[in-house]
Amino acid sequence: MTQIIPSDYSFPHYLAAKKSVDDRALNDQIWQMLEQLLPKTSLQVLEIGAGIGTMVERIIERQLFDSEVTYTAIDAAAANINEAHRRLHTPPDYFTLQLEALDLFDFAAREQGQHAWDLLIAHAFLDLVDVVQTMPILFSMLKPGGIFYFTLNFDGSTIFQPVIDPDIDHKIIDLYHDTMDQRLIHGRPSGDSRTGRHMFNRIQAAGGDLLAAGSSDWVVFAGKDGYAAGEAYFLHFIIHTIHQALQGHPDLDSSFFEAWITQRHAQIKAGTLVYIAHQLDFLGRLPI
Repeated sequence: MTQIIPSDYSFPHYLAAKKSVDDRALNDQIWQMLEQLLPKTSLQVLEIGAGIGTMVERIIERQLFDSEVTYTAIDAAAANINEAHRRLHTPPDYFTLQLEALDLFDFAAREQGQHAWDLLIAHAFLDLVDVVQTMPILFSMLKPGGIFYFTLNFDGSTIFQPVIDPDIDHKIIDLYHDTMDQRLIHGRPSGDSRTGRHMFNRIQAAGGDLLAAGSSDWVVFAGKDGYAAGEAYFLHFIIHTIHQALQGHPDLDSSFFEAWITQRHAQIKAGTLVYIAHQLDFLGRLPI
């Protein structure tokens, strides 16, 4: 089944398209440990970088909580929170949902000493920030003994199949990873292409007790009926992101790069592109 190449791109649309990819990727053993670890009492939960609310949807669908929960979800992008409001307008009765468009650092400064949470969730977010700076801030918002669940932390491996040209493929992927390491937002370092492997030390250095870690790789391929759900759009968005990040890069021959981008989009349209990204999930708690 051929797929239509998008003429424009929307980040909320991308987040919706990747929900099924994330559903498969999340480490099941760590999710089960989280279920066992949660106290059977009313909970205060905070999710940072919540996007359009797909983790909230997943938690409700999988019935993670056995009792009443107050769930605060923040994201810096108002467009994401607006879409989350649309998608999550009727949560179950036991689920009190508070959505807010606010930067993590502004939220933490406002809430410091005012509030502490039982569970902190960061889904596909911590590889977009400076974890050395951010981890102590996150832990300061948890109660003693509070639980943290950090998922889909990218760990430095991107694979596209079939190979177009071994040397060009390798160079483009390496340069794309470099853009993650060099990214600045508001003058602050904002990313690490090997966040996953660095999390072990970052969690320990900030005072957290790591209880479990495991792989949560994205794996996307087309079956006989094409890509599942909206996953073709997800793939087109990934290629578009690489294009935007590396367009005009002095270390890339522009004609070769543009041809590579065009061919990758064509592979998605034909249902022949396989995409794999290595990521890690983490579960732990603060000392009591």
